[in-house]
Amino acid sequence: MTTDPRPYRGRFAPSPTGALHFGSLVAAVASYLDARTRQGQWLMRMEDLDPPREVPGAADNILRTLEAFGFEWDGPVVYQSQRQEAYRQAAQQLLEQAHAYECACSRREITLAGRMGEEGPIYPGTCRPGLPAGRQPRSLRIRTHAGVIGFHDRIQGPVRQSIEKETGDFVIRRADGLFAYQLAVVVDDAWQGITHIVRGADLILSTPRQLYLQSLLGYPSPGYAHLPVVVDDAGNKLSKQAKSMPVDIRRPLPALRAAFLFLHQAPPEEEPASLDEFWQWALENWDTGRIPGRRTAPFRPGG
Repeated sequence: MTTDPRPYRGRFAPSPTGALHFGSLVAAVASYLDARTRQGQWLMRMEDLDPPREVPGAADNILRTLEAFGFEWDGPVVYQSQRQEAYRQAAQQLLEQAHAYECACSRREITLAGRMGEEGPIYPGTCRPGLPAGRQPRSLRIRTHAGVIGFHDRIQGPVRQSIEKETGDFVIRRADGLFAYQLAVVVDDAWQGITHIVRGADLILSTPRQLYLQSLLGYPSPGYAHLPVVVDDAGNKLSKQAKSMPVDIRRPLPALRAAFLFLHQAPPEEEPASLDEFWQWALENWDTGRIPGRRTAPFRPGG
């Protein structure tokens, strides 16, 4: 595996759909320590791309929580809601180069006609040859191919996927006019010069689509490290949508210690008495090689 010669630039990119929960804290801790132990920058991006799902005040609440936990990011916070023109230009480029096409299919039609994949119905290619007679465009899709896209994940190991077979031609602009996450994250990572991405393994199946878009747009690809996703004893992912318990902004040390241990890092011999002591210990002892290469892992509060 080659080493990226570019100066390290990482990022944390939460969605303001609720308060910061333990699963998001784990991703924040890992991405922050990975950047700082490599003398890199750690940028903050708010993925406020989907207004119907956002909770008023959640973005500010997440930032206040991170500050209370001792995180320090480089530069101003980037808000995806202010980056719409960049996404529009990228989508137009893909359309003009025939990498994208307009699609008239509804979600119901795709569900009825397509096969099911790991992330939902696989688009059957109905509008690939052109819009059916009398139909109006709804979304914008990327034209995929039969090849396999692979990458080496620093935690999960080799990952290979045929996007055409396992996902189908995917959406970059939705029927409601909003740009899809897959396009926005690729455009913003390139614009911010991100070299390393540390995030949850729930996004590992999205990575081949992002690598594909990077190649179509002529962007460099960052390195990836996907962390085990925090789940409860029933195997359900902790998430804002599931109303998972937020971390307590008044007691940051227990949550930080739990996140550090969840990532299989060595605990300090004595409990840190302050945030400064915790972060000093964490920075001196961070080791990504200790993180288990599995997609999920249970979290038992107080266990």
